[in-house]
Formats: sequence, structure tokens, C-alpha cells
Amino acid sequence: MVVSKLKYKSIASFLKLKTYCEGEDFKGWDPYDGLNSKVFQALPFKHWALARLAWIQGFKRSPINFRELLLVPKQYNSKGIGLFLLGYCNLYEMALKGDSKFGEPKDVLTKIHELANLLDKFKKTNYSGACWGYNFDWQARRLFLFPAYTPTVVATTFCAEALFKAYQVTKEEKYKVLALSSANFVMQDLNRTPHNTGFLFSYSALNGNNTVYNASLLGAKLLSLCYKYSGNEDYKNTAEQAVRAACDGQNTDGSWVYGMLQVQSWIDSFHTGYNLDAISMYQACTGDQQFSSNLEKGFNYYIANFFEEDGTPKYYNNKTYPIDIHCPAQLFVTLSKLDQFENHQDLADKVLKWAIKNMQSKTGYFYYQLKRGWSSKISYMRWSNAFMFNAMTFYFKEHKPS
Repeated sequence: MVVSKLKYKSIASFLKLKTYCEGEDFKGWDPYDGLNSKVFQALPFKHWALARLAWIQGFKRSPINFRELLLVPKQYNSKGIGLFLLGYCNLYEMALKGDSKFGEPKDVLTKIHELANLLDKFKKTNYSGACWGYNFDWQARRLFLFPAYTPTVVATTFCAEALFKAYQVTKEEKYKVLALSSANFVMQDLNRTPHNTGFLFSYSALNGNNTVYNASLLGAKLLSLCYKYSGNEDYKNTAEQAVRAACDGQNTDGSWVYGMLQVQSWIDSFHTGYNLDAISMYQACTGDQQFSSNLEKGFNYYIANFFEEDGTPKYYNNKTYPIDIHCPAQLFVTLSKLDQFENHQDLADKVLKWAIKNMQSKTGYFYYQLKRGWSSKISYMRWSNAFMFNAMTFYFKEHKPS
């Protein structure tokens, strides 16, 4: 009875989220979009790096949403579109199997084509291959400015994975061709930093952010997918070096610090999930199982350290708050990608129940972060809603009746 009640609530929750996102036409605000403010752009402070950084952090940290007042427009975000596309592809596969409670096959297929075509529209064309970035200027803490739409390995990997999935379910060759071209961006435009017995890919083609494990592994994940669909051995061999560097850097207990710099020494939940997803994808696409023990240790650490008994998701390995919506959401993706959902379905049920109760609004959207004090319950389309939308489709696709 408890399980059936949870299932009913989770379906209702997802339908509210789906209705909300479709009603917004998948456009929205983002935690980091403060520099899109037309007010700020009219001020002389826009030329000062510290002012840009303070403005972004003020928007990100404030529990009150000033975006409408300060003229920040709702926009498409390519990574968000990629996440929605991945989710609709999951819904389409479910609908073809007769489970159409989230939409009839023809209606879901229409959304797939709509979203895939948006990714085609927003791709960058002045690099070696197709690539994607975010719809806002971003000021890094090291006072380096990433202009709006600067392509990153993170956004590009999510978009390319979604296009490959769209090709898989629709057989539209143009989606595969577009996704495959992104391998050239990773191979030719990203910087490589020697690390351990391999190297780390940079976050973007610009300088900076070349010390982060999850970003580098996402580059390896993209090349692994491109190897699967092309058979290009260079993609496999290059991905292997990036995976090896990250696995060499794994702690003995199975954890990963966020990055190599002293200020990047934390260990968190959803970036650990990214790492596991990427290594799993590398093995599935290439058949190379040499990192299986790293994957197993990492997964065991992830499950043991980032979720409390009642389903509360933790942000860090050593403290709970702030609880970011990525923390519960990534669990469902990680369990599915590592073929561990059946073994941990009880945990998935608890975490989803907790997330719906504590982090979903009455109108359907999910909150950004919960803190011990004031929480940020602002609706962010990419960060919160697209991420949770995609994650919940993995939950429904994998969930078995009890």
C-alpha cells in the first residue's frame, strides 16, 4: 500500500513538473545568469571583474529572486534542452512499450524533434566540431570571464548524449551526424593537462578550469559515445587516457575530490555521480573493463556516504547542507547507468519521496537548494527542473512493481 501510494504521488509530481516546463516552453532563469540583467549591462560596473563576480554571486546566493525586477530574461539553455531531450527519449521508449501515462508516442516524438532541432539551432560553428555553451556571461572566481555561449565540455557532452539518444529512438541520421561532430571539439579544441599516467581535459577551449575530474571525465564519456557510433579508435584511446588519469587520482576509499587545486578539495555527491556515469559509459561503449574495480569502489562510496537512512540526500561526504536538487536527482541516473537500480530501489524510493515532499513547489517546479537558514526556492529551468525531469524519467523507466 505504501509503495502504490508513493508511485501515485511520484507520477502526479512528474506530471506537474512536465506541465510546468512545457508551459514555460523550456525557457527559464539560471543560478548564474545575473550578468544577463539589462540593468547591470547599463552600468559602468560591467567592465570590472570583481563587480561582475559579486553581482553573479549575489543573484546565486539570494533566496529572493530579483531577476524580473532587474530585467533578466527567461531564455533557453542548451544543457537544459539536452536534459529535457534525454528525458523525452526515455518517455518515448516507455510509451512504445505501452506505458503512455506521460504521453502518447506521437506527442512525445514531436517534443523530441522540437528539442533536437533547438540543439541544432544553438550549436557553435566556429570551433572544430559542434559544441554548446551557456546563455550567459560567467565570471570565474579567478577573474576570468567566459562570454555567453562559450562552449564547454559539460554542456557539449550533455547535448551530444541527448542527440545520440534522439538518433537511437528516431533513426534520424542528422542527429547522429551532429553529435559525432562534437568529437572534433573535444579532440582538437580542449586543452590537456598531464596528470598521473594520463591527462585531464579542460572545461573549455579557453584558459583555466583544467583541474576538474568530472569535467575531464565528461570529455571521455563523449568520446566513448562517439567511438560507439563511429568505431574511431582514436576516440577510444584518448578517452582511455582521461579515464585512467581520473582513476589514478581516486582516493583509496573510492572517493574523488572535485579537483586538483587546494580550493577544490571537497568531495560531493552529484559530481561523484558524474564520474561514475562517465566511467560506466566508457566501459559500456568500448568493452574495456580495466577500471571495473575503480567503478565498484566509487559506487560503494557514493551509496554509503551521500544518503541518510530516511532518504535525505547529502551535498558533501561530511555534511548535509546545502542540499542541492542535483543530489537526489543524480541518484536515479547513476543507479540506472550502473545497472544498480534493482539493488537499491528502496533507497531510490526514499530519496524521491523526500525530494517531492521537501523540494517541489505546488505549481510543479523544483527548488534549487535547501539550507539550514533561508533556502533558495527559486525556479531554475536548467539547474533544477531539467535535471530533475531527466532524472525522474530514469526512475520510472527502471522502477519495478513491488
